Amino acid sequence: MVLARAEHPVIRPLLPSDLDAVMAIENAAYVFPWSRGIFADCLRIGYGCYGVQTGASLAAYVIFNWGAGETHLLNICVDPGQQRAGLGRLLLEFAIERTRQLGCQTMLLEVRPSNPGAIALYEQRGFQTIGRRPDYYRSEAGREDALVMRLPLQPGS
Repeated sequence: MVLARAEHPVIRPLLPSDLDAVMAIENAAYVFPWSRGIFADCLRIGYGCYGVQTGASLAAYVIFNWGAGETHLLNICVDPGQQRAGLGRLLLEFAIERTRQLGCQTMLLEVRPSNPGAIALYEQRGFQTIGRRPDYYRSEAGREDALVMRLPLQPGS
């Protein structure tokens, strides 16, 4: 296996041995992070679990599942020290293409209204808000709604 130079990110499947690095990113990025057990379950069950490696370090990851022609983008996260470098967009495009290859026609996701950067990324890619899940996320104020967004996955979309 040839390791990429730091300036060339490589997308690769996540492995159980990546859980420490995933948790370090998750805990640095979120006030209310997923647990290690959730990530371990996603790997064990066979969800789409991929990371971006820059040099020797994991810099970002994406988790998605699929079935019945739909995919659900569950988690996409970039190490705060490497945000704004296009890694989130890279993983989003990867997830879209990968699930298209799996025969999915639609991608769904939830996002916090308090995350304008993520919303902008999704809207730029063509996602549209189709609903709201009340009190979906934990927040410092108690609970926060989720915006539900959808992207059709026809070829060329």
